Amino acid sequence: MHKFTAIIEKCSETGLYVGYVPGFPGAHSQGQTLDELHKNLQEVISMLLEDGEPSLEGEFVGTHVVMVA
Repeated sequence: MHKFTAIIEKCSETGLYVGYVPGFPGAHSQGQTLDELHKNLQEVISMLLEDGEPSLEGEFVGTHVVMVA
């Protein structure tokens, strides 16, 4: 079992949810609902893993709020 952290945003133009795994080239997808996005990400990551373990280019650390006056 593999575990990856995905970043999810909602596109203001299309209304679609867009998700990607930071540092994992090709690990991105979209969906009309969060459930659809989740299934799509599982599918694309499974396909990418068929080529072997990924060499991640980075590691997700977290989010940070930056306030600007």
